[in-house]
This record gives sequence, C-alpha cells and structure tokens, in this order.
Amino acid sequence: MRRFLSDVFSIGVSKALIIVFSLMTTVIIARVLGPEKNGVIASLLVYPSLFMSIGSLGIRQSTTYFLGKGIFTEDEIKRAITQIWLFTTVFSIVVCFVLMRYFSKSGENMWLVILALMPIPFTLFNTYNSGIFLGKNEISSFNKINWIPTALILLVTAVLVLWLSFGISGYLIAMVAGPTFISLVLLFKNKFIKAFSLNFNWVIIKRMLSLGLVYALALLVINLNYRIDVILLDKLSTAFETGIYSKGVSITEYLWQIPMLLSTVVFARSAVSKNDRDFSLKVAQLLRISILVIGIGALALFFISEQVIVLMYGNAFVNSVLVLNVLLPGVVLLTVFKVINMDLSGKGKPWVSLKAMLPALIINIILNFILIPQQGASGAALASTISYTIAAILFVHFYSKEVSIPIKDILGYKKSDFQPFIKILKKVK
Repeated sequence: MRRFLSDVFSIGVSKALIIVFSLMTTVIIARVLGPEKNGVIASLLVYPSLFMSIGSLGIRQSTTYFLGKGIFTEDEIKRAITQIWLFTTVFSIVVCFVLMRYFSKSGENMWLVILALMPIPFTLFNTYNSGIFLGKNEISSFNKINWIPTALILLVTAVLVLWLSFGISGYLIAMVAGPTFISLVLLFKNKFIKAFSLNFNWVIIKRMLSLGLVYALALLVINLNYRIDVILLDKLSTAFETGIYSKGVSITEYLWQIPMLLSTVVFARSAVSKNDRDFSLKVAQLLRISILVIGIGALALFFISEQVIVLMYGNAFVNSVLVLNVLLPGVVLLTVFKVINMDLSGKGKPWVSLKAMLPALIINIILNFILIPQQGASGAALASTISYTIAAILFVHFYSKEVSIPIKDILGYKKSDFQPFIKILKKVK
C-alpha cells in the first residue's frame, strides 16, 4: 500500500501541474477570445480529441498489459508499436479531416482545420510511448509525458494569443507545439528511433490489435459520452452556446483529475497484479475515498460556482454557472466508473465497460436531441448528468459480477478505509 500511495502522490504532483497549466491556458483563451470563438475551438477540437480513442487503437493499454505480464519483450512491442503508429496516423488524419470539413460548422476554414489536425501524429506517438512506461511501472517518466506538453501549450498560448493576438490560430498552433516537443524527446530518450523497421511480426501486431481494438471501442464509447454534447451543440445550436458549455465542462474535468490520478496507478498495478481479487478490494477502498473527496469538492464548488466562473473566465461566461451546477451530480457519480474501470482494463477486460456505457450513450444522444433545442448548453448538461448516473449504476453492477465482490462491499465504508491516511497524518505530526 505504501508503494501504491507513493505512486499516487507522484501522479498527484503531475496532475496538479496539468491542472495549473491547463487552467491558466483556458483562462487566457476565455478572456481574450470570448464565448463564440471558444465555441469554434471546441467544435474544431472535438473530433481529433474523440478520434484519439479510435486512432490509438487501445495500444497504450494493450502495451501495458503485454509488457506488464511479460508476454512479449520491450523491443518486440516497440517495433510493433511503430508499425501500427504509421498506419493509424494516416487513418486518423483522413477520417478526422472528413468529419471536421463536412460535419462541423467550424470546418469551413481550411487553415484552422489543418492546424487542428496537426497534433494527431504526435499525440498518438506519445500515447503509445506512455504504455511502455506504465507496463514497466515507471510512473515518473509517465508523468513527464503528460505535464510537459501542457506547460509548453501554456507558454506558446501566452505568446501567440495574449501577446501577439493571433486568436484561434495562435491557440491551435500552441496545441501542436506541446505534443511535438515531447515526441521528439521520446524518439531518442526511449530509443524508439531504433524500433522503426519493415520486418513485421504479425503475431505480435495481431495480438496487440486484437486486445487493443476492444480497448479502443470501449474508449470510443466512453469518450463519445463525454463529447457528444459538443458535437450535437455544434449541429443543433450556436457557437455561443457551445462556448458556454465548453467552459462549464472544463471545470468538472479538473475535479475528474482526482479519480484519473488513481486510475492510472490502478491500471498499471492491475496489469502486474498476482492476486486479482485482493487488488480489486484495494481498488474498492480507493473508490470509496475518491467518492468522498470528490463529493466534498463538488458540494463546495456548487456554492461558489458563480464566483469561480466569473473570476476565471469573466462575465461573458456567466451562463456557464448553470451548466457547471447541473453537471456536478453526474460528475460525482461517474467517479465510480472512472476508478474501477481501470481495474478491469488492467485485467484485460475492457469490454465490460461497454455494457454500461453503450446504453448510457444512447440515452445521452436521445436526451440531447430533445433538450438542446429547448435549453441549449444547460440542456446538454442535464442530458450528460442523467447519462453519467445510468452509466455509474450499471457499471458497479457489472464490476461486482466480474470481481465476485458484493456491491455493499464495494461501496460500503469501513474504518480501515482511512487507516493509511491516518498513519500518514500521524507521521507528519
């Protein structure tokens, strides 16, 4: 448990840096560009962001699993990764271009479309690379892949948007700079440059894709549930409403960094765990703690939501307050999914999430078509909260069946839940 908590702390520092840098970036673009241009940015980036779940083909997760279990060597996996990456880069760019150009109102400007597409190859490369570090439980290196790009994005955004007034183009260029830099570093640091080869090992590629495609499908459905609101707002409403929604959602994403920091360690540990049931009991304990922490954070945020939104983004985004408040209950409940899903993914069972997320996605889409024309951004938020609630209820049921632990033991609090933290506090004193 001590090693686990050490890794959680390490990732916690990384997540804190990501939050600070991302928050400063989003404040800049909100205050400088306003709701409508922020809506254009959200519409442009939704497809590349969504398509990372397809284009990545679940390779990070399958890499972590195969390397963590010692099924293939690191060199064999690296060679397979580079070959898969070359194909997925071309495929992702082409499909995203078609979606952005012909299915988004913001796709009329070819220059902006090109800029929005440019991060794809570098983001995919970084995603694949991070699976190597997770598989070897090198959490520190994994952290750097995540926070360094956000720091560079902030720096370039400050120069191009705040200082030189490049507008939307400036921010999209910044989105290219972050992942590009880290890709170049990793190309040499992780010796990936030696892995490029035309000598295909189809057995490894097939096994990585077989498991990875299931991860990718699961991630696609999960991310669609998070992003479908922006896609449908772009279609059914205005850029202003999309911008208002994007800033309300952005606050909830900072709350989600808490379960995400836990889930990263859970996934890496689950992939190498020798006793699956005992590990799942530890995951359930972490779930109960994270629900409590996020619940308290969400309640506090509810009471100061207007001050937070106005202070960060300005009076132009005051309508984002309602979006944020409507989303908060769903965010707390979906913490259940965020934490324990990584346990099943680390065990090589990503398909279980589909049983919960697919029905929730269908409900989300139906509700968005009903609520967005009537209520705009707040309607999309309500659809999401209902969808997240359904997903959480369904998933805890399926998780209970898979790990053979009763729901009352997964969600029921115990005195022992708090013992590791009490010991830490005593040592600090």
